[in-house]
Amino acid sequence: MNNINYRYRLADPELGSSELGLLSQCISEGMISSQGRFVQQFETEFSAACGARYGVAVANGTCALHLALEALGIGPGDEVIVPSLTFIATANTVTHAGATPVFADVDPDTLCISPDTIEPLMSPRTKAVIPVHLLGQPCDMPEICRFAKQRHLHVIEDAAEAHGAEVHGRRVGSFGEINCFSFYANKIITTGEGGMCTTDDAVLADRMRLLRGHGMDPDRRYWHGVIGYNYRMTNLQAAVGVAQLPCLDAWIEKRRWVSSRYRELLASLSNLLYFLEEPPGTRSACWMSALMLKDPICREQLLDYLCGQGIETRPLFWPVHQMPPYKNGSTVFLPVTEDLSRRGVMLPSHTKLSDEDLKIICNSLAAAFSETAGLRHSQANS
Repeated sequence: MNNINYRYRLADPELGSSELGLLSQCISEGMISSQGRFVQQFETEFSAACGARYGVAVANGTCALHLALEALGIGPGDEVIVPSLTFIATANTVTHAGATPVFADVDPDTLCISPDTIEPLMSPRTKAVIPVHLLGQPCDMPEICRFAKQRHLHVIEDAAEAHGAEVHGRRVGSFGEINCFSFYANKIITTGEGGMCTTDDAVLADRMRLLRGHGMDPDRRYWHGVIGYNYRMTNLQAAVGVAQLPCLDAWIEKRRWVSSRYRELLASLSNLLYFLEEPPGTRSACWMSALMLKDPICREQLLDYLCGQGIETRPLFWPVHQMPPYKNGSTVFLPVTEDLSRRGVMLPSHTKLSDEDLKIICNSLAAAFSETAGLRHSQANS
């Protein structure tokens, strides 16, 4: 399916002369690996945009999560509470660190975990919680941080999908002890691959810088006091990030407009689908616009129909606790996660979409419902 030449893609990154100009500087200066001025510039400017003091650029968002866990000393014997409704990397990094992911259900109105879904999972081994700002909708971070502080838990924000999202006017990436971002090609800001950890703790920032570069002592070259990783971001990647960052606010506004237009254009189909509402005090980055099907039984036929019209869509994430690496005979039941996962459909959501594009997509979606309804009727009568 990934090889299809879609007319309307889920994501289509904005890349232009600014990115090309800074990449040309890297090449002309011969600074194409992790040594180069753009890495530090991107760290400084991105962390400031989040309202955090320090940024540590890394190779991708998965590396960012793993680095955060390692820097906080989380490992074998520890448990980390994560949502099951997320990309699997959130859980995998906990496993990579030697700890055990414990899967939480989500709030049906936000797709996010909350103190109410975390509390029943607490044990003496619980050391951290990783709230995920799914699809750009931020979790209630003040409440989660208050809950975690009372119970001496570390908080690591997984903000991979939520660059620029806000809670009570404060941006994500500034709430947790360490906060993790991805700059994969489909994200709001991209560096192709790439990631970032933000923090207000200078000691943690230094620890992450040490670990990302093979554990090499910064004051004694080629002396390694700890076992580290090669998690460095290249100067080429950082240059693209520096070029992209000034556009962040404008791109969020465009994505929010796309989301609002979907709601308006599909209002006549309210008997078939619904959208999640933005909770008071939060401001979603609208990384992806997702609709929820009231009857999910023909979702795959719906997606196939849209694919045939040149419109790329995808289902919401599968519950991680049901996947082979984590199921292992488990009887974990997360009713909200399992229900929403069957209903969710992600729609094209990038900044290049015009109003005419959105009308075509929504008309095709209405036709898709008619097509699948006809299919179900014929099946029922056969």
